[in-house]
Amino acid sequence: MAASPAYGEEKGGSSSLGEPEYGHDPASGGIFSSDYKRHDDLKEMLDSNKDSLKLEAMKRIVAMIARGKNASDLFPAVVKNVACKNIEVKKLVYVYLVRYAEEQQDLALLSISTFQRGLKDPNQLIRASALRVLSSIRVPIIVPIMMLAIKEAASDMSPYVRKTAAHAIPKLYSLDSDQKDQLIEVIEKLLADKTTLVAGSVVMAFEEVCPERIDLIHKNYRKLCNLLIDVEEWGQVVIINMLTRYARTQFLSPNQNESLLEESAEKAFYGSEEEDAKDAKAEVASLAKRKPYVMDPDHRLLLRNTKPLLQSRNAAVVMAVAQLYFHLAPKAEVGVIAKALVRLLRSHSEVQYVVLQNVATMSIKRRGMFEPYLKSFYIRSTDPTQIKILKLEVLTNLANETNISTILREFQTYIRSMDKDFVAATIQAIGRCATNIGKVRDTCLNGLVQLLSNRDELVVAESVVVIKKLLQMQPAQHSEIIKHMAKLTDNIQVPMARASILWLIGEYCEHVPKIAPDVLRKMAKSFTNEEDIVKLQVINLAAKLYLTNSKQSKLLTQYVLNLAKYDQNYDIRDRARFIRQLIVPTEKSGALNKYAKKLFLAQKPAPILESSFKDRDHFQLGSLSHLLNTKAVGYQELPDWPDEAPDPSVRNVEVPEWTKCTSREKRKEKVEKPFYSDSEGESGPTESADSEPESVSEESGSSSSSGSSSSSSDEEEEEEEEEEGSGDEEEEEEEGAKKAKKKKAPQGRKGHAETSSEEASASESSSSGSNSGSEAEAKRRKAPPSSRTGPKEISLLDLDDCDHPPPPQPVPSSSIVSTSLVTDLEGLTLTDTSLAPALLSPTFGAVRTYELLHRMAGEGLSVEYCFSRRPFPGDPHMVAVQIQISNNTDAEVKSLRVSEPKPLSGMRIQEFPEIERLAPGDTASVVMGIDFCDSTQAANFQLCTHTRHFYVSIQPPVGELMAPVFMSENEFKKEQGKLTGMSEITEKLTLPEKCRSDHAIVQQVTSAANVGRVPCGADNEYRFAAKTVTSGSLVLITLERREGTTAQLTVNSEKMVIGTMLVKDIVQALAQ
Repeated sequence: MAASPAYGEEKGGSSSLGEPEYGHDPASGGIFSSDYKRHDDLKEMLDSNKDSLKLEAMKRIVAMIARGKNASDLFPAVVKNVACKNIEVKKLVYVYLVRYAEEQQDLALLSISTFQRGLKDPNQLIRASALRVLSSIRVPIIVPIMMLAIKEAASDMSPYVRKTAAHAIPKLYSLDSDQKDQLIEVIEKLLADKTTLVAGSVVMAFEEVCPERIDLIHKNYRKLCNLLIDVEEWGQVVIINMLTRYARTQFLSPNQNESLLEESAEKAFYGSEEEDAKDAKAEVASLAKRKPYVMDPDHRLLLRNTKPLLQSRNAAVVMAVAQLYFHLAPKAEVGVIAKALVRLLRSHSEVQYVVLQNVATMSIKRRGMFEPYLKSFYIRSTDPTQIKILKLEVLTNLANETNISTILREFQTYIRSMDKDFVAATIQAIGRCATNIGKVRDTCLNGLVQLLSNRDELVVAESVVVIKKLLQMQPAQHSEIIKHMAKLTDNIQVPMARASILWLIGEYCEHVPKIAPDVLRKMAKSFTNEEDIVKLQVINLAAKLYLTNSKQSKLLTQYVLNLAKYDQNYDIRDRARFIRQLIVPTEKSGALNKYAKKLFLAQKPAPILESSFKDRDHFQLGSLSHLLNTKAVGYQELPDWPDEAPDPSVRNVEVPEWTKCTSREKRKEKVEKPFYSDSEGESGPTESADSEPESVSEESGSSSSSGSSSSSSDEEEEEEEEEEGSGDEEEEEEEGAKKAKKKKAPQGRKGHAETSSEEASASESSSSGSNSGSEAEAKRRKAPPSSRTGPKEISLLDLDDCDHPPPPQPVPSSSIVSTSLVTDLEGLTLTDTSLAPALLSPTFGAVRTYELLHRMAGEGLSVEYCFSRRPFPGDPHMVAVQIQISNNTDAEVKSLRVSEPKPLSGMRIQEFPEIERLAPGDTASVVMGIDFCDSTQAANFQLCTHTRHFYVSIQPPVGELMAPVFMSENEFKKEQGKLTGMSEITEKLTLPEKCRSDHAIVQQVTSAANVGRVPCGADNEYRFAAKTVTSGSLVLITLERREGTTAQLTVNSEKMVIGTMLVKDIVQALAQ
């Protein structure tokens, strides 16, 4: 490489990329011939046999392109090197070809066989670059070759190549739209891709080629929602915009009942006839019969998964989420976007402009959302004029009776600005505030009248125009202001202002009978020198005075009409002829003459001062069309909400039986895979062969739930999480097995590892015992790890099932053992098993109870439920929910049962046994199991009696979706080190006085979440650990007390959504 700069210097070129390149002797014309010399030099380097020289030449050429210089004349020399064996040179050649292939199509076509060979290259970057170049050659003759290349790349093992294939689809479609059907097949295939790298690109291709084919999105909807947080920022924007339109066609409006009530109220208010009143009553009656709105779980999934993106560093992503919430969320939830949008106002002026345009539209309908951030919209002297005017717009929209005094004080300072356009906009804003808020109308009017004495003519003119509009609302009370304005006609020269004063005097000439004729006299003198708009108002004033005060103004009116008759402007001539015939009675004048007074002096409605952003919300917020307030090319209309919800089952994805396997097998397959794993079909035969012996023994003892069906999105999410955490859990198991050999009766740490999905199998139950508290469980805990063979496990399980007691009852508070004591006893051998049940019981105090069915709604039947925090006997992947049913009626209730559970895809419900009879005043307690799939979505089902059916739902707090795990300090640190970056959420908080003792802190944390205490050497630090019940993902909590009352909470978890929600719940619990 060292030789290449010297080689360049010999030829007279510059060795530095940043320096200007010209010949050594300016007098010899080197400045003009430099391009020739430099390119000649580069051509020789490209023809060289040395790869180092070729690489240097290509670097310099790509640098030229980056600086905006034209390098197209080098195309023949560069294209020859497309077959170069050096990968670095080949990459740069492809970069060059992508830029110039469209311009030099004939030469590029000569190398098409090389590009086709490049599609088979072992290096994924070369394959992607070859496809990119091929799709850049826009010649119809190679469309079949491009189509074939895209189809092959869509099945490529590398997600990067598949992403490039998605980018090539719109290029081919624009070249030949007849290929649409074949391209849709490729898009459908790529939409099913599970990698985040491809998602954004294929959705963009979908939007370009077939946005109307919404059926392609149904099966991939949940997957896109779950992948969204990990997609690159550009892809997030594209996906969110697409899902906004999708949701508007598939879900019901969350605000439909409110809007219908508002409409019916309006009709009832304005309808004066009996028929209207009857219609209104009928509508209100139909609304009363209408079913209450229940949000579709998929609608909720979209809102929940996009909410964390409001914290994105990318303004476009935040804006996309904001528009999604504005168009899709219930009114009560839209407020969350306000803080994120206000944060964007600290960005560049270009970003501020776009954000303020959208805020101005939002603030008209959802004023309360931005009221807490009023001061963020105050104007700085350094703001550009456009930003100032938009902020004024927002401030005016937010004005109400409580904050108007603050806003008007702010406006007073703005009027002193040197920016004239801004001052004019401020005066208009004051006028709008006066129109909208009646109690400040007089104050605003007085303030504007004071501005009439301002030295700046523009300020005075704008004030006159606004005052004219305000006076129309109550003219009788303001005759003094009209007189004051009449005196200004001598000084004000701005045509619009003069015209406004003349219109006011003419309209309310009865209030100023002495001044009006004098103003007409003055204006008649200067009539020929006035602007057209003023002349028209002079004619109007003359006509009105003639009709109301003809004695004084008859001659003046005739004089003005004669002047106008010979004016150069034909509008003025026409107006003069028309008015003369209308007001001056002659033999020829028709019947209209009688109605002249009614025509000129009719009551005119006061003008409504409205925001220019009022009707912009029919455009999708954040779009170019919204910004320009006109439909841009390629804009897709935001669909209206459907009247009836389409079938939600179209989004359910059936999982074939052969794809279901135990999570241990999944993990074995995933261990060797890279971070961006490819689809399952790519795992080779060797992998399945290797994992076969173990899977046989595993399957024999695994619980039935490991093969249960779930939605594709949930499965994919689990797989991705297991990829990251698989290695860690394998190590944990090995350590657990070693310790089991040393200790005969291990407890604590291994006792809680059962909640992970792979430890639910029987093979794990023998080495890592469970804590249900029965004697059989205690015997199993003492069993040595050598008993891992299939038959023994089955017999042990069968014995356990036989001896298993009925659903566990709540443990008396006296037997509850604190987590700190458990950690102290962790290494000891406990011969007495009476302590065992306490290990999984709620650590402190009583369990929180929730209402499932109120006795009024249940017609005397009341139902409450609580999360008992015990393993559900039938399935370790289910959360045990204890239900208490009370009969408050006088009659016996029969056949109490759960009917038609309709859980979301992947969720499972294990019903409680039917209660045959429940006597009056009696209470029954039962336990049911629910697999929530590690989400806080509600489980919906029907609670039935022999006569009635009640629709009920159980929604778990995030802290109840996990079970405690006991581990040592070193293990905790080791696992925490693996869960950093995106998997770590940190929050600072202030501890109240009553929550500063160790006991209080531990109590509050364990009440918020079902976690186990981890021993810690530091006095000021508290550690807790748990695993999610369904997937077994680790959740690690660290609370570190700082100086004074401050503390820092850190949650490490593969599941970011669970981590975020858990932080919120724990902070809330500690603040109480």
